[in-house]
Parts: sequence; C-alpha cells; structure tokens
Amino acid sequence: MNIQIFGKSKCFDTKKAERYFKERGIKFQAVDLLRFGMSRGELTSVAKAVGLETLVDWKNADSALLKYLAYDTDKLEKLLEDPRLIRAPVVRNGRQATVGYQPEIWKSWE
Repeated sequence: MNIQIFGKSKCFDTKKAERYFKERGIKFQAVDLLRFGMSRGELTSVAKAVGLETLVDWKNADSALLKYLAYDTDKLEKLLEDPRLIRAPVVRNGRQATVGYQPEIWKSWE
C-alpha cells in the first residue's frame, strides 16, 4: 500500500485520517495541501476516482465561483490555483482515492 494523505493542518478530518493509519501501523505520506497543493496529475487522478463535484469544498466561500464555470477543465485549473477549494483530506492509494474521512473504504484497502 502506498498511502498519501493530502490534508490541511487545522482540519479535524485530516487529523482523524492520519490517526486511523497510524493506529493500524500503515505508513503514509502526509502532504500539506495548503502549502504544497497537488500536481495536475494527482488532481486529475483523484477527480477521476471520486468525481470533480466530490473534490470541491463547497463550504468555502470562494467555491461559489466554481458553479459558474462551464467546463471541468476550468474547474480543475481553479482547484490547482487555489488548493483551499479542495475538500480535505484527500487519501490516495495508487489509483484509488477518497475525499473526507472514509474509514469503511480504507478497510477494504488493507
């Protein structure tokens, strides 16, 4: 298993996800989403796995703009520009991915 957790330092669900994998002795790579963001390839892969709408943090005030963008490519560009608009944590295991705290799915990865 090659787990990556893209999260935000002040996000409660990110901390819970990290704790979930630590408690099970599963190594993971933690990436600060706000500081480093995601590469275009990573973001595209996650969007394919979970869907673009799931990836957006609709609670963020700036996310309203995304509703008015017609094309998914434009939405992906906006998410690349502003990682605050990405819902955390994004947990990747190869081509599989989840957004938010999803322990029931992570169990199937073990």
